[in-house]
Amino acid sequence: MNFKIDYCTHKAAKYAVQHWHYSKCMPIGKVFKLGVWEDNIFIGVVLFSTGASPQIHKAFKIDRFNMCELVRVALDSHVSPVTKIVSIALKTLHKDNPGLRLCVSFADPEHKHLGVIYQAGNWIYTGRSTPGLYYKLKDGTVTHNRNIQGAVGFGGKPTIESQQSYSNHLRAGLKSGDIKKIITLPKYKYLYPLDKAMRRQIIKLAKPYPKELSGQSVDGNTAGFQLADVGSTPADRSMII
Repeated sequence: MNFKIDYCTHKAAKYAVQHWHYSKCMPIGKVFKLGVWEDNIFIGVVLFSTGASPQIHKAFKIDRFNMCELVRVALDSHVSPVTKIVSIALKTLHKDNPGLRLCVSFADPEHKHLGVIYQAGNWIYTGRSTPGLYYKLKDGTVTHNRNIQGAVGFGGKPTIESQQSYSNHLRAGLKSGDIKKIITLPKYKYLYPLDKAMRRQIIKLAKPYPKELSGQSVDGNTAGFQLADVGSTPADRSMII
């Protein structure tokens, strides 16, 4: 079997996320996109970005550009182990970005994920994150609290007036029920050091890997790994680069 991990286009990454990831949406901000091919057929992506927690690097006394987040692993049915795919993706990322020292990823218990793939890949588990805050809009859209301002029509560069209008709109929506606050379960946090000095620094934070979720043994999925539905894949994926 011919196996390849290489750069891919935004179009290819978006296709993979929309078809093979539970979120169905691309992460915001600058994204490092790696595609995965088996026998010249496009089977998914591994995506890295600066992440949704812009202050997380401070806990490790490094610059924010020394740290990244594994934000999506979206794969169709495949032969290669996910652990191998993620490992090669991390090596490619570090080769092209030698200043990176640490990668973080989160497994989401809301989607029955515990991070088994991270455990198999020797990531360092450091505990749970804080609970997440989301909002459900009147049309059924669920958006993270950091995106809610744009979602309700107050995007763009903030001003004192627009911030006040947004705050009033949010309070009114919550009061009327048009906007509902959703508090999610804390996620499982995993760290992957990209150099020996960083490993020595963070290994002291290591905790035993969690083994059960909601009283049940977990499956092999991670927060970013989900198989496609049968029949959802077009025949021309070998043309996606």
